[in-house]
Amino acid sequence: MLKLGPILKFLGCDSDEWRLGVLAVTADTDSAPELSIAGKLLTIKSQQLLLYTKSKLWLWECSITLAAKAQSVEYKLNNVTYSITVPAKNQKPAIAYASCNGFSDPKLMKNVADQNALWKRMKALHDGVDTIRTTRYGPWHILLMGGDQVYSDAMWNKKYCRNLAAWAELPWDKRKGRSFTLDMQKEVERFFEELYISRWAQPEISQAMASIPSVMMWDDHDIFDGWGSYPYEQHNCDVYQGIFKVAKAYFKLFQLQSIDALPSATLPDQDVFNQAYRIADIGLVVLDMRTERMPHNPEDEHGNTLPDQVMSEKSWNAVYKWLDMQRDLSHLLVMSSIPVVHPSMDLLESMLGFIPGQQELEDDLRDHWRSKSHMQERLRLIQRLLRLSAEKKCRVTILSGDVHVAAVGVIESDRNDVPPNASVINQLTSSGIVHPSPPAVVRYFLEQACKVVETVDRGVTARMFEFPATTRRLIGARNFLTLEPDAQDRLWANWWVEGEVTPTTKVIHPVQLKQNAIEPQSNPK
Repeated sequence: MLKLGPILKFLGCDSDEWRLGVLAVTADTDSAPELSIAGKLLTIKSQQLLLYTKSKLWLWECSITLAAKAQSVEYKLNNVTYSITVPAKNQKPAIAYASCNGFSDPKLMKNVADQNALWKRMKALHDGVDTIRTTRYGPWHILLMGGDQVYSDAMWNKKYCRNLAAWAELPWDKRKGRSFTLDMQKEVERFFEELYISRWAQPEISQAMASIPSVMMWDDHDIFDGWGSYPYEQHNCDVYQGIFKVAKAYFKLFQLQSIDALPSATLPDQDVFNQAYRIADIGLVVLDMRTERMPHNPEDEHGNTLPDQVMSEKSWNAVYKWLDMQRDLSHLLVMSSIPVVHPSMDLLESMLGFIPGQQELEDDLRDHWRSKSHMQERLRLIQRLLRLSAEKKCRVTILSGDVHVAAVGVIESDRNDVPPNASVINQLTSSGIVHPSPPAVVRYFLEQACKVVETVDRGVTARMFEFPATTRRLIGARNFLTLEPDAQDRLWANWWVEGEVTPTTKVIHPVQLKQNAIEPQSNPK
C-alpha cells in the first residue's frame, strides 16, 4: 500500500540533464514499488525502514535529457501514471514558491474553510484547467518551498509525546539538567514520521508534489517554533538538542531525500544544507538559516561575549564562493526563509502593546533578521548582494516566507560604488499557503510600520513598497507565488491570493535594461 508519494525533488540541471529524485513510502510488508520514467524502469537508490509507522521509505534518482522544446514526460509508480514538465534546453524555468504549509495552533483550523484550497489552485493552474481564472499560467518546472513544510507544534502535547510534555511542564531550574531520554527520542521520532506522512499524503498536496519537483529548505516549525532564538542555556540543553537531531534526520530524509550523504546540490566546503543551482542563466541560492542559528554565549571561557549567529562564516564563504564562480547570470534568486526587509520588532512592540494576536506576531518576528543581534550579519549580506548585482550585472531577488502575509520589500542604494541599474534588490514575500494571516488589528499596525523607511547603511535604504496598482503594502490572506519568465528577460511575479480571481502582479527587470526595476506593470498574459 502506498502511504506517501511520489514526491519529486529537483536535483539540478547539468549538461542538459534535468536531474530528479523521487520518494515514496509503503507499508513495511510491501514489496519494492516499481518506478518507470518514459517507459524505462529505474533502480532503487536507497531504502529505509521507518520503525514507528511500520513503513518503508524508497528513493530513486533519474535524469531527463532536455530537448529543443519543452517536454511533458510521463512516469509511473506502481502502474499509476503521473506527468512532469521540463523546460527546453537553455530555457528559463517557470517557478512556483510556497511556505507555511500547516497550522501553528489547531484553533486556527477553525478559521479556514478549506485547508488546502491554494494547493488545489496551484495544481489546477499547473494543469491548465483552473476554473477560476481562464488565462493560461504554468506549467511550473520547479516548486520552491521556503520553510515550515510541516508544523511540529503539537509535539509538546502529551497526546503525542507524553514524556516530552511532562518535561516541558517542569520549572526551568528542574528542566535544564534533564537528559533527552530514550523514551523521549522514540516519541519524537514517531511524531515526525507520522507528521510528514500524514501532512504530505493529503491529496491536494501530494498531487502537486508528484507533478512539480521541489527544492525545500526548513524553517523553525520544521524543528519547533523559534528554534535558534532561545537563550543560550535553553538552546543548548540536552532535550532541545535531542529534538533538533531528530528533526534534522527527518528533514534530510523527507525534504532533501538524503539518507547517508548530503544531496548533490548541497554546497561543498560546509557542514550544513545551503544549496545552489544553475538553470540556464538563472541562479538559485537556498540559505540554510536554521542548522547553525544560535543565540550568543553570554560569556565564553575567555570572558568574551560572542555574537548571535544565523549562519557561520564557513557557510557564508561556501555560498559566496559559488556565486563568485558564476558567469552570465541574468537573475539570481536567493531563498531566505526569514524576510530580510520587514518592519523592526522594536517598532512593532511600541505600537502593539497588549492586543489580540500579539503573541502570534511575536512568535513570527522574534528571530527576525532585523533583531539587533542579527543586524551586522544582515548588513554584510545586503552589501554583498548589492556588490554582486553590480559586478555580475545580475538582478538579485530575495524570496521569503514565514510571516503569514504577502509583501514586497525593496533595498535601494544610491552609493557611487553601485551603478544605478544595479542598485535595487527586490524581496518577494509569500506566506502562507495553508497558515492563515494574523488578525486584522495586528495587520493594521503592521501596515503602519511598513511605511517607515529604514536606513540600512550610508546611502542604502530598505522599505516595504505598495503592491503595483494598489495602496496596500501587505496582503492579509493566504497566498502562493509564481515566477514567469518572458522573452524580454523579465520575471513576472504573480501572487495567487485566496478569494481573488486575478493574481497580484509585479515585474522584475534584468539589470541590463534601464527601466525602473520596481516599476508597476500589467500582466503580460
